[in-house]
Amino acid sequence: MEKIKEILRSKSLKITNQRLLVAKYLFDGHNKHITAEDLFKKLNKSNSKISLATVYNTLHEFYKSKLINKLTINSEKIYFDTNMSDHHHFYNKEDGILFDVSNNLKIKGLPNPPKGKQIDKIEVLVHLKK
Repeated sequence: MEKIKEILRSKSLKITNQRLLVAKYLFDGHNKHITAEDLFKKLNKSNSKISLATVYNTLHEFYKSKLINKLTINSEKIYFDTNMSDHHHFYNKEDGILFDVSNNLKIKGLPNPPKGKQIDKIEVLVHLKK
């Protein structure tokens, strides 16, 4: 728990019971892709009392603090990703599962960015279906 508190302190985030609850789940050493709704359900299954609004707010604070990434799949689905390295994703539409693509993806022929801009990073999201 002390390691989690240090993570929050390093980003100047106030340590609250709710943030600790979310951080304990997210930063357990395993990379995760999770929606706010799914995290809310998981936390409340373990008799943790936290509101959906608090889960949303906490996830967005962690994102703004660069502790997690945010992936918008469509207008209705936002996933939060604990893997902060540059990587790509598969999204299975039928079951709503998002998972990492191995890093052997090669991209050729990128477009030229607009004048005065440069490419910062590239994220590939591959949608799957049966």
